[in-house]
Formats: sequence, C-alpha cells, structure tokens
Amino acid sequence: MAGTNGVVVVGCGPTGLLLAGDLAEAGVPVTVLEKRPPGISNLTRAFALHARTLEQLDMRGLADELAYLGHPLTRLGLFDGLTLDLAELPTRFPHVLVIPQYEVERVLERRAREAGAKFVHEAEVTSLTQDASGVTVLGRGMEPLRAAYVVGADGMRSAVREAVGLPFPGRSVIRSVVLADVRLSEDPPDLLTAGTTGDAFALLIPFGDGYHRVVGWHRSHDVPDDAPLDLTEIQDIVRTALGRDYGMRDPRWLSRFHSDERQAPSYRSGRVFLAGDAAHVHSPAGGQGMNTGLQDAANLSWKLAAVVSGRADESLLDTYDTERHPVGRTVLRSSGALIRLAMANRPWTRALRSALTTLVTHFPALRRKAMHQVTGLGYSYGPGPLPGKRAPDIPLPGGTRLYEALRTGNFVLLAQGPYEGAHPHLTTSEWAGPRTLLIRPDGYIAWSAKSPSPAELEQALLAHVSPAHSAENSY
Repeated sequence: MAGTNGVVVVGCGPTGLLLAGDLAEAGVPVTVLEKRPPGISNLTRAFALHARTLEQLDMRGLADELAYLGHPLTRLGLFDGLTLDLAELPTRFPHVLVIPQYEVERVLERRAREAGAKFVHEAEVTSLTQDASGVTVLGRGMEPLRAAYVVGADGMRSAVREAVGLPFPGRSVIRSVVLADVRLSEDPPDLLTAGTTGDAFALLIPFGDGYHRVVGWHRSHDVPDDAPLDLTEIQDIVRTALGRDYGMRDPRWLSRFHSDERQAPSYRSGRVFLAGDAAHVHSPAGGQGMNTGLQDAANLSWKLAAVVSGRADESLLDTYDTERHPVGRTVLRSSGALIRLAMANRPWTRALRSALTTLVTHFPALRRKAMHQVTGLGYSYGPGPLPGKRAPDIPLPGGTRLYEALRTGNFVLLAQGPYEGAHPHLTTSEWAGPRTLLIRPDGYIAWSAKSPSPAELEQALLAHVSPAHSAENSY
C-alpha cells in the first residue's frame, strides 16, 4: 500500500486532470483513479472555455495550444436578442473559446502524465476510511491506496461524496434535454447558433470534424432519460427553436439527459475534498460547468501542494471551501436564472426577460457585471479592495507577463524596487506600479502595500509563503 505523502484524485475529467497536473508539477506524488478504460473519452457536454479559465490555463502554458484547437467566439447570445460583446473584456482572452471537452482533457492528461502523475483505469472506488494521518481508498479493479488527501472529481454521481456521507441537495431544473451529433447540409449563420421560444430552445455547436453537436429541449417532450429518441424529434425541436433544421442528417449519437441544480453543503470532509460536478451541478446555460470545475482545481491544487510539502499549515486547506463554495452557489443561481428566463412562457416572465434585456443592453455597468460573472473574471476571494481580487496579466520587464511568471507554480512578488531577500517558492520581479503586490499561485492577490518597509515586506512574505502560513492570512 502506498504511503501517506501523496494525493489520490478520483475522476479523469477536466477538473481532476488539471488538479493532477498541478500537483505532479509541484512534486507531489499523485494517483488518478478512473472508472473508464484508457482511451475512452468522457461524454462531451461542455464546449466552452471562458476568459478566466483561459487565463488559468495560460498560467500553465496551455492556453495557446487550446486556442489553436478551438474557435473564438466574441459575442455571446442569450435570449430576446441580448448579446454580450466579449471583446470589451479586460483580458488577453476577450472571447469564449468553443472547444469540445475531450480536446481539453487530452491536453490536460498529457501534461499530467509528463509531470509524473500515475493513472489507474477501470478502478471504481467503493469505500474510504480516514484517520489522523491519511485516507485509505478501497475499490474494484485496484489495489488499496493510502494517501494524505483524496479529491473527488468524479462527477455528479460521485462515489467519493457518497463514501464520506456528504449530501447533495437540490432538484432537477429541466428534464429531457436532447443531445445529438449530426451532419448539416447547410451552414448555420454563426459559430454558435442558439434560439429559444416559450416552448423550445436549441443550440448548434461545431465539433470541427464535419459534425455539429445539437442541444435541444421542448416543453411538450417531458419524458424520462431512457425514453426512445430519434432524429425526427431532434429536427422538430430545432425547427421550433431556430426556424429551420439546416438539413440535419446522419446522426452518430443521440441521447437524453436531465439538468439538476445541486450543491454539497461543504467541499471538505476531513482529508477528503470535492471539486467540479462532484461538488456542484447546475444548468448548462452560460456554459459555466467545466469552467467552474477547472477553477476549483486551480484554487485547491496549490494549497494541497503547499500543505503536503510542509510549506503551509494544514488550516490553509479550509480556505478552499470558504472561497469556492460561494462561487459555486452563485454559478448555480445565475445559470438557473438564465435557463428559466430562456424557458419563460408566461406573460409576466417574458416581460421580466424583456426588461432585463433592455437594462443590460443600455446600462454598461450591468453589462460588465453580467459579462464578468459569466466569464469568471468578476469573482474574488477577499473582502478588501485588493487582497483576494483577480490579478490582471501585468506586463513585466523584459517583455514577459505576470501569467508567464506564474508558470513556476510559485507566489510572485511584484516589488516597487529591488528585493534582496530569498524565499523558496517565490518569484520576484520589479515593476513600476503604485503598490507592491504579492500574487498567489492561482493568480489572485495575496497581499499589497504602498511603499512597504523592508520589515513589512518580510513579515508579509513570512505570513504567506513560509511554513508559518495560516488560514487567516490566506488572502
């Protein structure tokens, strides 16, 4: 049985793969357990990487490769003609990158393997037991494993969440959503073609291989997930929502699913953590599911690496739940509001939708808030004006950028003058900004001060970067 100095990640989707790659690059022994056989991709439901997720991937040197594989979409249409012009976003990635989930997984898995992560496929977790020094993981198709910590990134039906007894309260928000991969005889007008009526909605997204993914729903087709589905039903839904079916033909795959709104009351149970769909699920509106999970992983990975290596106190791990649970709750509520507005069929709900469209269209502050929430740029982890806020990709001397400096996995100190000290796991750079900034490994501001004294700076570095790091200083 393996020792207790490593981490077991359960689930080989985007969330688990990003987390495993981060831990392996930080030198933490990590084993990924996956029920699927090797080479069998997840069911692709996610098709969008938003701006903040792309920034997080840029901090790992992966964003440009994924951009090459996807298609940028600068305008995001919602309903009633409401369109968000993402070109206004203050980021290197002012767009949504339309890219199938399996392409994201492929890139993340390669990175994790190259960094030394171990993969065990066809392994199904059946039980977990915790004690003061670690977690024992038992399952089918695997040897017993012992690890310091376990992360359940194993989806909505998480075996890890069930094993630790965490509930998953919530409800189904929409049933009988249909999915299909089809060829089209006519090209849709937009890269992402969406439409909604009071009774139906549909979405067309290209795979890039000659097929399009269709996502659709019709109010009159409220049937169980296992009810028969054929191309005629898909065509009818798309014609209702979009006015035409674009010559839909040659389906290679058809399926139904239901969309739930659920969230675990806590993302932590002792030495076990939940991330991604194991922690929260919500409607697909806004394309935020995969993004929220990837940002969970980015928040948790550096904290686990610091604690496992002895560089931080174990209490730092409490901040994963305190920081990410509110974000998950907000995404659940906002995506739920979007899908309910899209499905509106009563006069008062349609009037509300029309009023919201008018407000967002004509008031720049509301439009910015909506864009920043959907794209993840607007979330922060601290109550103050700077600590806990997203750090923009600040240009640094020598033609580099902050996000390039963060690729080391270290904290980054942006000092207003020369810094002569030496801290392990700290990258330093001078900059001409108005304040000295300390940036966390996940790209959020940990601490800032205007012209701090050497003693003040050292105290801040000891609090955040050294083994003296404590939960109350986690911002």
